[in-house]
Amino acid sequence: MSRPIFSEDEPGRKWDKCVTDAVLKTGGGVAIGAVCSLLFFSRKGWPLLFGGGFGIGMAYANCERALNNSLYGQTLLKSTKKC
Repeated sequence: MSRPIFSEDEPGRKWDKCVTDAVLKTGGGVAIGAVCSLLFFSRKGWPLLFGGGFGIGMAYANCERALNNSLYGQTLLKSTKKC
C-alpha cells in the first residue's frame, strides 16, 4: 500500500531530486572530462572544469524547470497563429 503524498512534502522531494541530479550530472561531466583529458589533451585540467560546468548547468536548468512548474502550475501555451 502506498503512502499518501502531501502537498507540503512536494517542494522537499523536488529539492532532493535537484541535489541528486546535480551530483550525478556534475560527476558524470567531470568523469567524461577526465577521460577526454587523458586521451586527447595530454592531461590538462580544463576539460574537467568544462565537463563539470556542463553538468552543473544541465542540473540547474532541470531543477529550475521542475520548481517553476510546481510553483506556477503546468500551463500550456496555446498558439495564436491562424492558418
